[in-house]
Amino acid sequence: MTIPSNLVAATTASDLRQFELQPDNPQRLASLCGLANDNLRQIEDRLDIKVNNRGNRFELAGDSDQLDAAEDIIKRLYRETKGGKDLLPDTVNLYLQQSDVETLNGPDGAQLHEHKLYVLHTPKSVVKPRGPNQRAYVHSVLTHDINFGVGPAGTGKTFLAVACAVHALQKDQVKRIILVRPAVEAGEKLGFLPGDLSQKVDPYLRPLYDALYEMLGFEKVDRLLERNVIEVAPLAYMRGRTLSNAFIILDESQNTTKEQMKMFLTRIGFGSTAVVNGDPTQVDLPRGQQSGLAHALTVLKGVPDISVTQFGSKDIVRHPLVQRIVDAYESHADD
Repeated sequence: MTIPSNLVAATTASDLRQFELQPDNPQRLASLCGLANDNLRQIEDRLDIKVNNRGNRFELAGDSDQLDAAEDIIKRLYRETKGGKDLLPDTVNLYLQQSDVETLNGPDGAQLHEHKLYVLHTPKSVVKPRGPNQRAYVHSVLTHDINFGVGPAGTGKTFLAVACAVHALQKDQVKRIILVRPAVEAGEKLGFLPGDLSQKVDPYLRPLYDALYEMLGFEKVDRLLERNVIEVAPLAYMRGRTLSNAFIILDESQNTTKEQMKMFLTRIGFGSTAVVNGDPTQVDLPRGQQSGLAHALTVLKGVPDISVTQFGSKDIVRHPLVQRIVDAYESHADD
């Protein structure tokens, strides 16, 4: 079984499934598969399986539960091609969402089988999640449209989100990457900072830029910024927009207000993935103002197709002292 080079899914065992689509119509089959088999690749990536076909004969390899979902989706999509209709990637995405495939790995859609390991290949580096929480986080981001990464600094939330964004851009799953961050640290507001809009926001987005430079290189990042393929969008400037076919990362989301968080989450358009990262213990909002992150986690609890990955001090991948510092502060949280 050949595994795609830019997303390696290692499994301990695979089941096989074979079936035929009737009637055997080459034009409909071509529409089903998509240009360069893009539609089948989308099913492979979302369900972590392998799809091979020769004409109307299909062979699937992967976990049994995923194969049931894949066979059902492929047969339903084939019915959509009746009458010579072209099958668009957006339609495939919609069927995948409606099938609840994200729930196959657990009741909240965020559980990851221990025998799976995702490796993200970017032009300049190979990103390997460390530990079960990072693997679950990457899995969730690759299979959900809205994702929350919650936990202390140093757990890899931002870095892995950028890796998933670059992965999606390289595979043409999205048309652009949008970097968003509230600028409220140290009591400063955008209007009081020197420079144009980009210069005002750049200091707050430095961790995101650093990850992009490591994965794409300085020259390519600069070119993508010039072409607006990578966009810097201050949270305050997001109102009124609809963000389609984009990978959007909201960093330091604990510093959003309730209104800002609702506004951001309702900007998401079709074909987009949103990752919301934050540390609820490091809120810089004015005293007495509730964090939009904490509020969203309460309001959206149990909402289908939204994933939440909780990180702890054990997931910190920086200097070992950082983990001890986080634990020490947590033990004195009420002081």
